[in-house]
Amino acid sequence: MDGLVLKKLGRRFGSVDAVLDVDLHIKHGEFVSLLGPSGCGKTTTLRMIAGFIDPTAGTIELDGRVLSAPSGSVPPEKRGMSMIFQSYAIWPNMTVAQNVAFGLKLRKLSSQEVKKRTGDILEVVRMSHLAERYPAELSGGQQQRVALARAIVVRPAVLLLDEPLSNLDANLREEMRFEIKRMHDEFKITSVYVTHDQSEAMVTSDRIAVMNNGRLEQVDTPYALYTRPKTRFVASFIGRTNFISGKRSNDLVDFAGFSVPAALMAEGVSASGPVTASVRPQAMRLSTARPADGEAIRIEGTVAQSAFLGETWDYLFRPANGDTEFKVVAPPADVFEVGAPVWLQIDPRQIVPIVD
Repeated sequence: MDGLVLKKLGRRFGSVDAVLDVDLHIKHGEFVSLLGPSGCGKTTTLRMIAGFIDPTAGTIELDGRVLSAPSGSVPPEKRGMSMIFQSYAIWPNMTVAQNVAFGLKLRKLSSQEVKKRTGDILEVVRMSHLAERYPAELSGGQQQRVALARAIVVRPAVLLLDEPLSNLDANLREEMRFEIKRMHDEFKITSVYVTHDQSEAMVTSDRIAVMNNGRLEQVDTPYALYTRPKTRFVASFIGRTNFISGKRSNDLVDFAGFSVPAALMAEGVSASGPVTASVRPQAMRLSTARPADGEAIRIEGTVAQSAFLGETWDYLFRPANGDTEFKVVAPPADVFEVGAPVWLQIDPRQIVPIVD
């Protein structure tokens, strides 16, 4: 199978399974992020892909060639991969150009080829004017660009990135997310990116693999993960949400204070019994007037709390009947006073059944 393939990959430390039964196929040119909280197994998985750690179960293959297995692994330097570390790991005694050229010289390319490829990649990362500077003379964002250039200039089969933006301040992180995305779109290198920051993963990735307790919870596009989470963990880790509990009864799903035709809800409603669902705060609207009749769910209640965040309002809606409160996000122009009577409107197609 072409691309990078993890088959039933596992790594045990003593009696603890840091990674367990991970199956993941990353296609040529695809950018996939391993996303999850600290201790979920994402960095261990990346280090196994790099060859720094051997698996205790399963295999890692690249274009049909086995790189890692419990019986033995290909050394990191023979995998054709580049890795960008959290600490940048650029040499302080070398200039920007020397840092970038280092890997090319190790590959014994001609001096003319080294000079050309170094110059070309420095243009791409917008660092040509700083080619003779030393790392101590650069900002954090500039050092990260050097690390990116050094990793990409050798044209690796796979690019590995281990939380590369965690040492930058918020503004630089946001800038570098788009820089990494731009460079991937230009070079189309197969990339695996480890992060605990959902915004980084959402901006940069073609697909995101959400990990929890060593296992993959869901692998999907950023849009699908947000709008159609499959588990409680994914729904709560990717953005914010409201969890509601109900019960399927014939063609209806009964929640506290309202019922929804099962046919109108997102796919995955059980044929009978308890139902747990996720409703995003952005999937609802508040209004002072009763909404017109239609498929949308209408619930009467009051505003229990409000917080203005500049770009949005955060409201807490309390229904008149039922005890399920809803977090609602509204645009800046939708101003409601605490205690004001309002109507909540929910698109039933945005009520997503999940595995609790």
